[in-house]
Amino acid sequence: MDLTTAPSSATATASAAPLRVAVLLASNREGRFAPVVSDWFLSRTAGHPGIETDLVDLAELDLPIALSHRPGAEARAQLAAVSPRLAAADAFVVITPEYNHSYPAPLKNLIDWHHAEWQAKPVAFVSYGGVSGGLRAVEHLRQVFAELHTAGIRETVSFHNAGALFDEEGRHKDPSGCDAAAEALLDQLVWWGRALRDAKAVRPYGI
Repeated sequence: MDLTTAPSSATATASAAPLRVAVLLASNREGRFAPVVSDWFLSRTAGHPGIETDLVDLAELDLPIALSHRPGAEARAQLAAVSPRLAAADAFVVITPEYNHSYPAPLKNLIDWHHAEWQAKPVAFVSYGGVSGGLRAVEHLRQVFAELHTAGIRETVSFHNAGALFDEEGRHKDPSGCDAAAEALLDQLVWWGRALRDAKAVRPYGI
């Protein structure tokens, strides 16, 4: 008896499809530096084979505070603009600054409005800030996303004293180090994203 099993056509198709990555831009402050970082990161993903990105800019959302997992009509209407995008994603990258040793409140609000949308998907982090480069925000986020059954990517990209690193046109002045870090992050994200997507095609994730 032959115990080997060929992959189903559905699984093979899923494996070949581009990885859908939702890039969450966490800052919503006026005069924010966030677009410079997101533009840089998206220019890196543009050259990476097998990735499709969807930029979710929290400054464009107006979600009510997540006081309950049973939203009213107004909240449902606002969530309809973002929830399907999170559900469709195979993986996530969070681009975050550091506010008072942690991450922005609108990001926590977005996270708390959702549950199944995060589960069994990888999440990676790109951070920026002053001396710490936003890494304290990332460490807090790792705990939050672990509770939601995500797979945290070890590799990160962090920009210390970020404002001094880019020129007036948003180009990094010395990109070799951050380019290498982004490549390592994306390679891990793609591996985990494909592995988890293929696994869920065979057996739905359940807790």
